[in-house]
Amino acid sequence: MTWELASFVVLGLALILGFTWYERSHADSRTLALVATLAALAAIGRIAFAPIPNVKPTTDIVLIAGLALGGAPGFVVGAVAALASNLVFGQGPWTPWQMVAWGLCGLLGALLGRLAGRDIGRVPLAVACGAAGLAFGAVMDLSVFSTYAGSHTFGQYLAISLTSLPFNLAHAVGNVAFALAFGPMLVRALLRFRSRLAVHWEDLAPKPPAAGAAPLVTLLVACVLVAGWGLGGAAQPAAAMSVTRAGSAATWLASVQNTDGGWGTAKGASSNAVQTSWTVIGIAALGRDPLAVRRRGRSAESLLRRYAGRSRTTADLERTALALAAAGISAQTGGLLTRLRAAQDSDGSFDGLVNLTSYGILALRASGLGSRSTVVRRAASWLAARAGKDGGFSYSGRGVSSSDDTAAAVQALVAARYPRAAARGASWLLGHENMDGGWALQPPGASNAQSTALAIQALIAIGMRATRRLPGMTRSPIEYLRSLQMDNGRIRYSRTSTQTPVWVTAQALAALAGRPMPFRLRRP
Repeated sequence: MTWELASFVVLGLALILGFTWYERSHADSRTLALVATLAALAAIGRIAFAPIPNVKPTTDIVLIAGLALGGAPGFVVGAVAALASNLVFGQGPWTPWQMVAWGLCGLLGALLGRLAGRDIGRVPLAVACGAAGLAFGAVMDLSVFSTYAGSHTFGQYLAISLTSLPFNLAHAVGNVAFALAFGPMLVRALLRFRSRLAVHWEDLAPKPPAAGAAPLVTLLVACVLVAGWGLGGAAQPAAAMSVTRAGSAATWLASVQNTDGGWGTAKGASSNAVQTSWTVIGIAALGRDPLAVRRRGRSAESLLRRYAGRSRTTADLERTALALAAAGISAQTGGLLTRLRAAQDSDGSFDGLVNLTSYGILALRASGLGSRSTVVRRAASWLAARAGKDGGFSYSGRGVSSSDDTAAAVQALVAARYPRAAARGASWLLGHENMDGGWALQPPGASNAQSTALAIQALIAIGMRATRRLPGMTRSPIEYLRSLQMDNGRIRYSRTSTQTPVWVTAQALAALAGRPMPFRLRRP
């Protein structure tokens, strides 16, 4: 194999690995647009400064992209910038070398972000950009050595490097000058993008148990397949419609936000902890940063921090902890997590109630405690033992099973990795769905949005789809929720209700978005 062929094989593998890495990162559309914009900016920068040999801002832009956005986006910005700019300068055997060299500058930026932090100073950033220019030159010297040198000796490589040294130094000096001029500004702009838009979700509930893991789970899956919730048929159009309806509900919630950043029971009503917390959770379930929703420049952050310090009852502690996690705020704020853990009784429950113990587990998991932590396992063990003979759960653990309490318990048991008890609870929910596709608080009864939303989240948590219509039923659960949605996006509690508090729309939004509790927003 010749030097030329070997070098192009290595380059090809490097490019394939880089682009595959980026593809597997599943970047959202906004990140894709930003990467494309940065690549175009880097290419234009190279073209604009073409009259000055080897002085160009391209390397700085690529390195900063990697520093702010990560290794995979940084690599792609560099590689695409080289390919795009060579449409003007001319393609040739040097193109893949430039693509890899600038891609490596993006990786260097990501490494710099990990080692020195993204809030790097102006001078260190300029030094790094200068070093990246020299590294780029070294790679391009290697390209000349591999492609055009005859016997490929070290002396030849040294001669090539000495010949290109003035150009490489000019590149490095230019990089330093550009970084000193605009580097910190570009870093801040990209980091602002990441904190506001490019959020990352960490699902805390494990994946559904594998077939055969437990007889009850296998039996449940078989029942679901027979009933029509399993394979077969196209559910994608309904899922896409649900996302659209969820966006409409989120738009309505944003329209009724108060000037203090919170929400009340209705438009114009004073903000309170219940409405604000559930609205934050609902908006976050859609994949949006709830703190980016503002009225007159104010978000719900200050209110959430205030609620964290003031919460005292178990219900307030749990709800606020879920809202803090959904907003990407530490559960330690205001000593909330400490008080939440102290609220657990000696038997593992929270106030001896199924409902509060379910939400206690969800709040603890959302706050960062693992499913194997002692506090979570004690609560889950107590909760699983309170299942009724029918598999459902009641508020106190001693009464008639209800939809809301069973749905919350299923989500908590999935999050705590208690699949058998969760499967029995889900089976109870399936057996008590109304013919209109919804659930009543206490079956038999009229369906409502809250009970249906919680049931949908529970079924999704255990691995089922809420777009399925059971035989003989007029609607699927998702279709039932959509039937309650008004033209402005608001969701009514039931068909007969005229006044519905804001939190009902927020809870329905989480179900339409297809996200069971708990989850937390992890900021870059």
